[in-house]
Amino acid sequence: MRRQRHQHHPDLDAYFARIGWSGERAPTWATLRSLHLAHVVGIPFENVEVVMGGVPSLEPADLEDKLVRQGRGGYCFEHNLLFAGVLEALGFGVTRLAARVRMGSDAIRPLTHILLAVEVPGEAHPYIADVGFGSGGLLEPLPLLPGVSSRQGAWRYRLVREDDLWLLQTVYGDDGWFTVYEFTLQRRELVDYEVANWYVATHPGSPFRNTLRVQRSGPHERAYVVDRLLTVVRSDGSTEERRLADDHEVLRLLVRDFGLLLPWDTAFPEPPERPERPEEN
Repeated sequence: MRRQRHQHHPDLDAYFARIGWSGERAPTWATLRSLHLAHVVGIPFENVEVVMGGVPSLEPADLEDKLVRQGRGGYCFEHNLLFAGVLEALGFGVTRLAARVRMGSDAIRPLTHILLAVEVPGEAHPYIADVGFGSGGLLEPLPLLPGVSSRQGAWRYRLVREDDLWLLQTVYGDDGWFTVYEFTLQRRELVDYEVANWYVATHPGSPFRNTLRVQRSGPHERAYVVDRLLTVVRSDGSTEERRLADDHEVLRLLVRDFGLLLPWDTAFPEPPERPERPEEN
């Protein structure tokens, strides 16, 4: 018999307060949809711990402490594992999956992204949920059906088949469809993500180890910080960029505009010269 980890019971009241959600606590499509959007809007994507030399813990209690109680964000493993635990506590069926990030490339990259297949009682098909993709990811779940386009704010998304793979694609404005990542429906375990998490946090060429990346998402605007460059993309098609002067300005922005509770003396390391990056998300 395989040994199971100790089950963690998430503090739903604290989580719902963190994301500002007060809907019906029932495993319905409406609950899934509103929770997904509230999480994406309410908890930023960020890799501060990694760029400072750490490796995030993926233990459920540690995820809850960091993202819920400490007022921090995280990257894909942290966001989606926390979200999976909340959904299961509400009565949804959740299968944890893994993806290869493409971002328009045909290169074969490692399985370094987590996403979720969610079963909603009474629904004929599962939904793909992903609250942890840091570059133009989903705002709401997508039905696991090929070719069904979903408009989410200023962005559109769809899933398509490519042989035995599923592809998540997006389009913004007048641009054509763009492949974000590829995945299969093979169930993954926590140990699989621990290996990928260690790789992403420690590989010399990882963009998360070498570059500060913070994102705040919403239906009408997305704001990105990459090292000392702030970029804001709006639903009207406009883009604003501003170079941040120093660590103090970066820190003020992350605390004031992104809602991250960081120590006042946080100093971000200068990004080193780095080899070709293994993946980007």
